[in-house]
Formats: sequence, structure tokens, C-alpha cells
Amino acid sequence: MTADDIRLARVRTFQPRRGRVSDRHEDALARLLPVYGVDETFEPEAAFGRSAPLVLEIGSGMGTATAEMAAADPDRDYLAVEVHPPGIANLLWLVAEGGLRNVRVFDGDALDLARTTLAPSSLSAVHVYFPDPWPKPRHHKRRIIAPEHVALLRSRLAPGGAFHCATDWAEYAARMLTVLSADPELVNTSEGFTPRPAHRPVTKFERRGVAAGREIFDLVFRRVE
Repeated sequence: MTADDIRLARVRTFQPRRGRVSDRHEDALARLLPVYGVDETFEPEAAFGRSAPLVLEIGSGMGTATAEMAAADPDRDYLAVEVHPPGIANLLWLVAEGGLRNVRVFDGDALDLARTTLAPSSLSAVHVYFPDPWPKPRHHKRRIIAPEHVALLRSRLAPGGAFHCATDWAEYAARMLTVLSADPELVNTSEGFTPRPAHRPVTKFERRGVAAGREIFDLVFRRVE
């Protein structure tokens, strides 16, 4: 790890929140995390018991979108990264309830995982849906869609792999478009923003944003082949 990597690793792109964990979620964490959870020793074939394209889902929230996408996409494996205990627990419960064999969950920082564990060109897609917009200018350094973070995550994409972001924060959307467009190894699949792809479910969080009058922005880039 270089000095720049160490410096960047100290700036977290998320705010850890404990939140209230229900009895059902406490049970899921205790019973299911040992089954579906992974750590920094993650190896895709060992974790999933097969070799398949791998999707990195950064900030899976309460897990409903991740579970829905994985259920509709059984030929790919999903690695969901989240730090919010109720969200992790809820996704574990959804995975077990749905009998999903193609989802694993990592409790921690996706960027640390990318730096230390994920191999270059090992991902078929990176999903960053509704990340914290960190709206105050002094907090912009914490945004995950920043040039150095995009370069790291893009390096883990296989050629032709998709880098898909979504946000309901207009200023952040414009910045995302600028940052992704500036990466020399990413190409936009649209002229600017793109309509929501059918594979991305509409989440409860997204509906709340629409109800509040916020526009939803999707961006889909691909790594050049």
C-alpha cells in the first residue's frame, strides 16, 4: 500500500450508524452472518462454490434491491458491502428466506476491500446506488465517486464491465458525470444520464426521494475493452 493509499484510506466515504436492531435482525446476524458473510480473505470461487461473473454492490442498504437483482440474475454472483447492522441483517434474512445462493455479504469498507482483496479485472459490474451525497462542501472529500476511488474500482472491473451509479442529489449527479467521464478507461453508454435500467429495482429510498420532488439520475459506464 502506497502513502497515497494510506492517506485515502483514512478518509471514510460513509458514516457508521448503529441504529436499532430488532430481535429478528439480531437472530439473522448471529445465525446467518457465519453462513453468508465474508471477510478480507474473500475468494469468489471458494465463497460461492463456483466460477461466475461477480457484481460488487456498494452500500446495499436494507438489501431489498440486492436480493431482487440477485434472484433475477442467478448466473452472476453478488458481493454486497454494507456497514449498517440492520441493513446487513435484513439482507441476510432476505437471502435465507429467498434461498439465494448467489449473494455474500461483507461488513466493512468497500474501498478497503478493493485495495486489499479484490483482484484486478475480477468484477463484471460495480453498483453504487444512492451513496451518501455528503452535501456540505467541506465533506465532499468523503464522496465515493471521486477520481481516485473511481480509478481503483474501475481497475477491478473486467474489460466491458459496467460501472453503474444512481443518485437523487442533482449536484452530486453532475459531479458523478464529470468524474466518470474523465476516467480514461471508462466510456458512457448514453449521452449524459441514462433512463433507469430495468435490472435496477425502484427502492423504498428512491420512492421517498421522488415523493419529495427529487429527480433520479442513473449513469452507466463501461470499462473499455
